[in-house]
Amino acid sequence: MRAPRPYRMPGQLMDSIDLHTKDATLRFRVHVKPRAARSRVLGVRAGLLDVAVSAPPVEGKANAELVQVLSRQLGLPRRAITIVSGQGGRQKWVSVEGISREELLDRLTP
Repeated sequence: MRAPRPYRMPGQLMDSIDLHTKDATLRFRVHVKPRAARSRVLGVRAGLLDVAVSAPPVEGKANAELVQVLSRQLGLPRRAITIVSGQGGRQKWVSVEGISREELLDRLTP
């Protein structure tokens, strides 16, 4: 059995998170862990931003909590963050407007 890949701590985000620019927005993949004890950004694993949310994955509650967590962490309004695809799964593509690549990486670092 292979050992799981360790988290990359937020200080190492620049090298590990897979960011794309499209139509003046930044896009990146997120892995959501619903029903966590508390909502927070955990780090990066395999190019995906790992985010724990306390909401259950029913009726869009976990998606709404994900947008809230990213909004709080990035200091942006919720309307600037959109789940582009993966609404029904744990892996999602998220789009963020109104922030540069460097600012995004800096704000994801605690």
